[in-house]
Amino acid sequence: MAAFALDAAIVVLCTVLAAWGRSEWRVFTTPTDADIRFGLAAMPIVALWLTSLAVSGAYAPDVFGAGSGEYKSVLRATTYAAGFVGIGCYLARYPLPRGFFFLLFTVGTTALLVTRYAARQVLHRLREHGHLQQRVVIAGAASQVDEIAKVLQRERWLGYTVLGAVLPPSEAQSSTPGGLPVLGATPRTAEIVNTFAPHAVLFAGGAVSSAREMRRAAWELEESGVQVLLAPSLTDVASDRVRPRPAAGLPLIELEGPASHYVSHVLKRAFDLVAGGLLLVLFAPVFAVVALAVRLDDGGPVFFAQERVGKGGRAFRMLKFRSMVCDAEAAVDHVAEHNRHGSDHVLFKAERDPRVTRIGRTLRRLSLDELPQLVNVLRGDMSLVGPRPPLQSEVDKYETDVHRRLVVRPGMTGLWQVSGRSNLSWEDSVRLDLYYVDNWSLTQDLLILARTAIAVVSARGAY
Repeated sequence: MAAFALDAAIVVLCTVLAAWGRSEWRVFTTPTDADIRFGLAAMPIVALWLTSLAVSGAYAPDVFGAGSGEYKSVLRATTYAAGFVGIGCYLARYPLPRGFFFLLFTVGTTALLVTRYAARQVLHRLREHGHLQQRVVIAGAASQVDEIAKVLQRERWLGYTVLGAVLPPSEAQSSTPGGLPVLGATPRTAEIVNTFAPHAVLFAGGAVSSAREMRRAAWELEESGVQVLLAPSLTDVASDRVRPRPAAGLPLIELEGPASHYVSHVLKRAFDLVAGGLLLVLFAPVFAVVALAVRLDDGGPVFFAQERVGKGGRAFRMLKFRSMVCDAEAAVDHVAEHNRHGSDHVLFKAERDPRVTRIGRTLRRLSLDELPQLVNVLRGDMSLVGPRPPLQSEVDKYETDVHRRLVVRPGMTGLWQVSGRSNLSWEDSVRLDLYYVDNWSLTQDLLILARTAIAVVSARGAY
């Protein structure tokens, strides 16, 4: 209801602004255009647009808070509304001004998407502070329950509070290995629901032994009104990759591969070349100022080239503005004791590294030291967006799964940077990088680039 009221206010406001803008700016007008009254067309357009939003699923409860379905519904509804208005005016020979039509759907679409994004951020903040939570019981094998509970507890913005676990009779215990209380056995799921009154029951792997048992469990829960959710044995998979494929009553789920085919890689590389080239030209004055500042700070070289491991395990020389003293590499063993992850950890980060120069601290805080990597992007060593480029010493310590980070080009920025940068643990860094490798798309790259600007300004986790 709140989303509908918000959309209605936005659509009405944009209709008024479009009428005013067309009259004041004379957008798409000619001397022969009829100066008609907009009131006759305004109300039907508003009603049609809001109806289209409702029919397109923009107010379905499951689209709020996560995934791209909410935004897709808004775009789909707007396209339908614009099409119906255009065709209707043509068939009725109603002279709707082109400027009004253009401004209405251009400004209106943008306003609806921005408003939905802002509302989603507010919803996430409320959920993170314990509001608007849905109580959930997870049924399944203990290992499966703990894995799903860990995700729900980590991503509190999803709004799920895990009450406890329901395990198969063969796993009778008071709590799961992850510390989740066991509420009972799976044959008593309906009774447990009546006792604890959760909003949803999430069935994970091992909850039932056959499709018949799953069907009976769903029948038993029908009268309680609780949501029944099924969790396949998948985590860290983008919703855009999951497609339902029902076949003869069998609810198959198709898992599409990441955007790894040839055309997508060509488009990503073309975007890197065009955007990287434009950014290099745009930041040319900054290059000059930073280079002069580094030189004047201690008289040493301006650039620092370090060997990193790129796509397919190939080594390349990554360029940076020098932010450390000239003999920084020789003192790495001495500084290792300051490693925030531990002296023997894969990832080396010292929060107060004494090797960083005075100007270097400023460069790192604003990420200006990474600008020369635009040259690496143009060379093809790196991409604008991708996993963090590792050192060979880090790769040597990789476990088997972590080597998947090397399937794509490393990036100047990525999920690791917009999610905390150096404040991230090694496990979180790996998880985010693997998520990107498995789910990357050009749309996601654009969103990461936009979030990078915010992360750089806030300087969170930069040292």
